[in-house]
Amino acid sequence: MSELHPREELRAAAVYLGARAKTKDMEPHIYRVRPDGTFILDAKGFEDRLKIAARFIARFDPPRVIVASAALYGQTPVRKFCEATGCVPVTGRFMPGLLSNPQYPGHIPASLIVVTDPDVDQQGIVEASLVRIPVVALCNTDDTTADVDLVIPVNNKGKRALAITYWLLARQVLRERGELPPDGNLNIPIDDFEAKEA
Repeated sequence: MSELHPREELRAAAVYLGARAKTKDMEPHIYRVRPDGTFILDAKGFEDRLKIAARFIARFDPPRVIVASAALYGQTPVRKFCEATGCVPVTGRFMPGLLSNPQYPGHIPASLIVVTDPDVDQQGIVEASLVRIPVVALCNTDDTTADVDLVIPVNNKGKRALAITYWLLARQVLRERGELPPDGNLNIPIDDFEAKEA
């Protein structure tokens, strides 16, 4: 059993399910390949990286942490994560200048950015690179990790996988801050983190 959550539940949520493609960047995070060609991510790697990421995120002032998702299935989990942790959600299109242009009306003076998918949230990574702030990214087997400082290897496409990942991350961040006891749980159910069908 995982220290974070029962691995059976994480498997059922397809948290470790990769794509049918892989990049050299993500090779170290792949556990095996199924006969149908789908890559499976390493469960222990996911758990270890999620805890490291939570410890890292917890060091920053919440209003200076941006959590971004342009992809539809990531937007509800991102908003709920931010609701629980006090971080700043950026969902939908990441506007150029949001981080890098102090004259832009919506400018956010961030110290850290968390992105849901490095391919879809590329603008956020570009901006972070310009202002030299670290990037934490949820990465699947087919993602590239250029300009990403900390990878959380996970299925970043699945609705349930994203919901449970952001729920676990929020819980762990609050534990690291001392806002929850070491075995404490969020008072928001995982289902609330899951994107609803339109």
